[in-house]
Amino acid sequence: MKRFGLIGNPIRTSLSPALFNAGYNGKYAYDLIEEADFETAYRRFMDGYAGINVTAPFKLDAFRKADTKSEGSTRIGAANLILKKDDGTTFACNTDYAGIILSILEAILPETGFEFFKMYGSDFSSVSGMLPSIYGHRPKAMIAGCGGAGRAAAAAAASMGYDTLLLNRTAGKAEKIAGDMSEFHFTTGDMTLFTEYLEKTDLLIYTIPERIPEMDGIDGSIFSKPGKIILEANYKNPSFGSRELEMLRAGDGIYVSGKRWLLYQALVGFKLFTGKNPDFEQMSAVL
Repeated sequence: MKRFGLIGNPIRTSLSPALFNAGYNGKYAYDLIEEADFETAYRRFMDGYAGINVTAPFKLDAFRKADTKSEGSTRIGAANLILKKDDGTTFACNTDYAGIILSILEAILPETGFEFFKMYGSDFSSVSGMLPSIYGHRPKAMIAGCGGAGRAAAAAAASMGYDTLLLNRTAGKAEKIAGDMSEFHFTTGDMTLFTEYLEKTDLLIYTIPERIPEMDGIDGSIFSKPGKIILEANYKNPSFGSRELEMLRAGDGIYVSGKRWLLYQALVGFKLFTGKNPDFEQMSAVL
């Protein structure tokens, strides 16, 4: 029986095994491979698994380690899925990109996420022209945090047609991503701009694992722009608490938990593992 798994550290509370088992009714094995050292985790994958998901802090390492890479992972420079090919070589993919797009589409147009997956799989080239007609203008996005998840978020937002700003504690890291993906014409800055630009933006993708001090200055006026979407990667310990969510909803905004991102990237990834669509309803029930 083929075996699959997840590498990262720490991952013992990950929902990935439950999602995988729900998607395939226990037909395939799925293990957690928690190691502090990437090379150790990677050797365990190579010794006993057909494919692995990759989470923090190993997404950049996994991309560099793979023998061949998908176009999407090459553009992003990070991988969250590695497949072992029949000849023993490895192939890197990034399903975060697809998971982000599906989560945003679902927020804008409810019930569309799974329908788009069934129609397009992980090819979302057709969505890039949709946003101006939906919003009535070219919408603005802000990406907070420029690690592996931030790189995927930046590519996803820009591909959908958002005018995208990248923010990081050190502006140089944001500038590096902008240079690597120059076709998107990102603007960049540091976290001192967070509050100012949150008020202007239509979409915030928050990929920082903890709450930043700049969030303490948020008040209701920040969320006065109707339809503002906040997608937060960290679903275990989210930085946006009840105070911020009340203000967001009062301004007719939408909060998207990282669990939706997790669900949709898993949906795409698990099909890459097996070639078969997992059970979406059962996977949704796990969350």
